[in-house]
Amino acid sequence: MLNKEVIAGSEYLNNQQSTGILILENGTVFEGFGLGAESYSVGEVCFNTSMTGYQEIITDPSYADQIINFTFPHIGNVGTNLEDIESDKVWLKGVIFSKEITEPSNYRSLKNLDDWLKKNNVVGICGIDTRALTNIIRKKGALKGTIVNDKSHSKKHNFYLEECKKWGGLNGLDLTIQVCSKNIYQWEDVALWNKKTGYQTNSQHSLNIVAIDFGIKKNILRNFSNLGCKITVVPANTSYETIEKLNPDGVFLSNGPGDPAATSKFAKSCIQNILNKKIPIFGICLGHQLLGHALGCDTKKMHQGHRGANHPVKNLLSNKVEITSQNHGFEIDKQTLPKDIDITHVSLFDGSIEGISSKNAPAFSVQYHPEASPGPHDSNYLFKQFIELIKLNAKKN
Repeated sequence: MLNKEVIAGSEYLNNQQSTGILILENGTVFEGFGLGAESYSVGEVCFNTSMTGYQEIITDPSYADQIINFTFPHIGNVGTNLEDIESDKVWLKGVIFSKEITEPSNYRSLKNLDDWLKKNNVVGICGIDTRALTNIIRKKGALKGTIVNDKSHSKKHNFYLEECKKWGGLNGLDLTIQVCSKNIYQWEDVALWNKKTGYQTNSQHSLNIVAIDFGIKKNILRNFSNLGCKITVVPANTSYETIEKLNPDGVFLSNGPGDPAATSKFAKSCIQNILNKKIPIFGICLGHQLLGHALGCDTKKMHQGHRGANHPVKNLLSNKVEITSQNHGFEIDKQTLPKDIDITHVSLFDGSIEGISSKNAPAFSVQYHPEASPGPHDSNYLFKQFIELIKLNAKKN
């Protein structure tokens, strides 16, 4: 049965009928206005506190099967373009905004966000109390929800609630096979963006990097290309034998969606073989968690996760604080950390592990996103750190 509590965006709905709703698994209903694709979808509802970069966030494959509640009110005001894209397809299940999308005001804009959402088949709603929704998530944790844009009111609320309850959630769910590349390919040498020329290219290769695609963001590949790396991208379930034939100087473990314990079932042995061969490894986000599994750690679901562009992280090696961009709902469990792993970074919000390194192999990883752009660039040094690790390892061998 539905919860009696219906939370409406009063500023919008005083004299108008709602065309968009969000129904949580506990029966709470938020009423607002639909935008984007006219449809419905089910996913885990999370909130993101970023003030910029909404197009990068929406196209990040790590958000597969999630519905994003944006806490910043002015989403869509700079429109959309063809450059701030992190994946060839949008994998999330829906977006929630506090305010209506205004006409864009930015020289780079090519399309209104609402039109862009329609084109990419993304369901959205606006005009709800996003602060109230955020407080529910903070108190009760991440909840399953159904997001609806239905101007014809073709189905009753109970139908959407049942659809929500039928979905199993992210726990135990591997999504990397769904979102990753299906074939091995070489990155086209696109490097970082600048205001005058847009994305640059760099065809000068000094190192050969194999990137395992668990849902990789394009800006990660751009960062490596910017540092003179040839990057070969391989699907999530690629065997160690295939990777070895590519003769990598280093292997990158990418970000991605879903439960790392589920992905580790097929990825763990490959990563362990890379570790045993002393090939340098660098992991980001899901890649960090998968490296943890390969080194003997467990992971666990977080209460509400970390999603935003202002998360303070302490680097225990330099004793400096970095402001970071984050997007994850799982973490390495401190209680399962083996003695041959060093913690290199910790969250100053909740003390969770934000970075590790191996004492026995040239491997390190971070939970956050040093490639984020727009976003804080405090942690961009990690790409250069990986390059230096590769060079140091080559000298030893």
